[in-house]
Amino acid sequence: MIGIILYFVLVIAVAGTLSSAVFLCLVVAGIVHFKTEVRRQHRSIPSDAHLPSVSVLKPVHGLEAQLERNIESFFQQDYPHYELLFAADEASDAALEVVRGVAARHPHIPSRVLVTGTPWPNPVVYSFHCMAEAAQHDILVTTDSDVEVDPAYLREVVAPLLDPQVGMVTCIYRGKNAAGFFSGLTAIGMSVEMTAGVLVANLLEGIKFGLGPTTVVRKDALASIGGYTALRDYIAYDFAIGNLIAKAGYRVVLSGHVIDHVVNQKSFRRMWQNQLRWAQTTRHSRPKGHFGSGLIFAMPYGVLGFLAAAGLGRWGIAVAFLAIAVLNRLAESWLVGWMVVRDPQIQTAPWLYPLRDLLGFAVWFASYLNLRYEWRDSRFELKGTRIAMRQSSSDSSQGS
Repeated sequence: MIGIILYFVLVIAVAGTLSSAVFLCLVVAGIVHFKTEVRRQHRSIPSDAHLPSVSVLKPVHGLEAQLERNIESFFQQDYPHYELLFAADEASDAALEVVRGVAARHPHIPSRVLVTGTPWPNPVVYSFHCMAEAAQHDILVTTDSDVEVDPAYLREVVAPLLDPQVGMVTCIYRGKNAAGFFSGLTAIGMSVEMTAGVLVANLLEGIKFGLGPTTVVRKDALASIGGYTALRDYIAYDFAIGNLIAKAGYRVVLSGHVIDHVVNQKSFRRMWQNQLRWAQTTRHSRPKGHFGSGLIFAMPYGVLGFLAAAGLGRWGIAVAFLAIAVLNRLAESWLVGWMVVRDPQIQTAPWLYPLRDLLGFAVWFASYLNLRYEWRDSRFELKGTRIAMRQSSSDSSQGS
């Protein structure tokens, strides 16, 4: 009986090893396709006289890691005409003092601060709604406070929107580790695992979603989906806005610009909670794609193959399974993490991505167990892709 079980496990390991190899081939094709698109985008960037004015919308919430540096990078754009709008839930938010300090060093860049409150289930979306209402320009660049960009950022992400058929632009990103080992696992997952999935999606069906660190929209495209009001109760508002704009008939473009997403997760618990929340959100947003992503990992199948083959006394085959898995992940990390997003962790800690691959599989598996995780606002709870008012005990008793 044990022998039968081991052979069954070996079959699973073979299937997983083959599927991860197929995915790696798709990643290579996705990289070639992406590089071709990037060259085309760079050739189409117009001169300053033909670049439209834009409004950059940036919500802030607390003193995040390297916040001042992140904000300053948006005041240092090589772009002719733009304004910066910042929004916080409360006037006492410590981030606003940082914002005002940076703005004072760059008085030539128009900037404003809004205090919005949190009347909607998703306070970030409400911040975008308020800033969009106050924005002077038709192109809205929405971006998180935990990202850092280089001076060419606006020039490269705005240019595709000059095509009236393009309704939105979004960006891939590399994780920037700001807090040690656990943060590094998340960061390299952003640089390689997340980016690889996006590149393959772009290859197979085009981009029909947004990535939160940057979405760039025209007001007419935003109005076609009902504005930010249509996104008020989505936790994955970035996915939803791109999905809705694509359904409205516009193209969503993946920019060739790569930004830094700063990661500050100092403990395993914080890292796990964050990744589990987004994995469960992805499971509900893209159920088929999320289920299929269980076949793109390599290390779990390499370990299974090693254990099963070793149990059958086939040590040569066992070592081969593990070696193939490690080589697969090292190849993917180099191709995506270095050749595409230039993450320095790929060179300094090449072993990190095979370890991250094991963690990614654990998070994927856990996303189907309905484990609980924390969210920032105790008044609300997450139900699939939506945020709903949390039912109090008194409400429950009245309804029974």
